[in-house]
Amino acid sequence: MPAFDNYCNGQWTDSESGETFEVRNPADPTEVVGEFPKSTAADTEAAIEAAVAAQEEWAETPAPERGAILRRAASRLEEQAEATAEMLSREEGKALAEASGEVARAVGILYYYAEKALDLGGTIKSSSSTDTRLETRVEPLGTVGLITPWNYPIAIPTWKLAPALVTGNTVVLKPASQAPIVAHQVAKCLDEAGLPDGVLNLITGPGSEVGQTLTMSDDVDAISFTGSTVVGQHVGETAAVEGKRVQLEMGGKNPTVVMPSADVDTAAEIVSAGAFGGTGQACTATSRAIVHEDIYDEFVNELVAAAEDLSIGPALDGYDVGPHVSESELEGTLDYIEVGEAEGATLETGGSVPTEARHESGYFVEPTVFSDVDTDMRIAQEEIFGPVVGVIPVSSYDEAVELANDTRYGLSASIVTENLSEAQQFVDDVEAGVVKVNEKTTGLELHVPFGGMKASSNETYREQGDAGIDFFTTSKTVYLNY
Repeated sequence: MPAFDNYCNGQWTDSESGETFEVRNPADPTEVVGEFPKSTAADTEAAIEAAVAAQEEWAETPAPERGAILRRAASRLEEQAEATAEMLSREEGKALAEASGEVARAVGILYYYAEKALDLGGTIKSSSSTDTRLETRVEPLGTVGLITPWNYPIAIPTWKLAPALVTGNTVVLKPASQAPIVAHQVAKCLDEAGLPDGVLNLITGPGSEVGQTLTMSDDVDAISFTGSTVVGQHVGETAAVEGKRVQLEMGGKNPTVVMPSADVDTAAEIVSAGAFGGTGQACTATSRAIVHEDIYDEFVNELVAAAEDLSIGPALDGYDVGPHVSESELEGTLDYIEVGEAEGATLETGGSVPTEARHESGYFVEPTVFSDVDTDMRIAQEEIFGPVVGVIPVSSYDEAVELANDTRYGLSASIVTENLSEAQQFVDDVEAGVVKVNEKTTGLELHVPFGGMKASSNETYREQGDAGIDFFTTSKTVYLNY
């Protein structure tokens, strides 16, 4: 059984507690894929201390040199992409093709921010006084804490790490306990690329110990969190009391609106990909299809056919849909399926644990489609985080937008239409941080901002692209009278 250590001050070390926890393959829970330190508050404090000690020298390192380290790390990760994708599939359950795409995304993020290092600096402004130079400078915040989820276990840590490091911050990273292996792989690549000791520290363990210590420490200047809304709100409240800069990206209840002008086959493919890709375990997953009544029945039939065409099985064996990451996640999805039936929605397909030999021990569930869903139902309002989509009928564009916005969340939304006016109007009307036309709600470009509205985010700073740099920096304005 592979054993993994914490990464603290340039060294791979055990927890001071001596305790560990296991990560198991969700397609075959009898297989232990890794053993990790069950770290304590003391371990976390040691990591913070190392980061603080390294921060001044790292901030003074020229930005292009910091970028060169990221570039070398990207190259190393790229060379190990195939093995890393297999690790990701084995620990998280994601289909291998999707895992490979996620690893490629992490590589791209490192390369992207390596090049952005060349553009870091400030601006020159015209002064209203003579003989005066007026300029701004961009500086790192200091030491930052990153708390990341299990569903994109390499992409999300990397899109937080890369801008934090390249702008001169030091980092303590807490990856999710369900899938920490690939975050270790990124740390290893950065270490081998020459990252100075203490600049990055990776600590595994429970949120009550590691996450809480990061959030409350006086020596941590900012917290970037991605995860559930309940935990995120607690992190935000605690960090705000401590005066930290906070970035929260949380849940979603993402709609795809399908209008009469849409090609129904294409619309069903878009919704199926958004709802069932990654086993529905994405904050941007499509969980509501809001469909005009003129094409409703035809759409439901096509979506059911698309769902039933998907193969279910272990991620490494080439199946379309892998398992849930854990037994508790599977049970949560099955509970919501029961809720949907009890509320009166029509279960069109799926809803059960598959029974073939390859499914015997894993956390599998069939892709599930409900029709006749009312917007007041729990399955239309609460995040399920599984391969479940509810189809809601509407009679007009205005009603579709009203229902799309009728949720506490506002992360991602899409519309399928061949009417340009509808498409443009939807972009204006929908309450979501990511809006797509004729595309699935999942999938993000790495060089543009990402984030939600309402309960999906604290709506301060976006992630990725230039916005990622903005969160991890502050500005200084300089008046120079010569």
